Amino acid sequence: MGGSKTIALNGLPAGQRGIVRELQGGHRFISRLAVLGFTPGTEVLMVRNPGRGPLIVQVRDTRIALGLGEARRIFVSPSADGNRE
Repeated sequence: MGGSKTIALNGLPAGQRGIVRELQGGHRFISRLAVLGFTPGTEVLMVRNPGRGPLIVQVRDTRIALGLGEARRIFVSPSADGNRE
């Protein structure tokens, strides 16, 4: 399958890496995410994803807590090799 499949960030299981492909939302939301490091092409690591409530993602050596609504507007391609930590 490779890394071509794109899913919402909240669909990435804990320990899985992905590449940011698209951000959806208004200018303020996208600008905020960009400041946090969520830019297309950036690798992310899902640290904690309980399936409900906030999740924790590592982006550029920084851990960031996101609400489910925010995570649903960030689209990633899961890593091709299924790399899990």
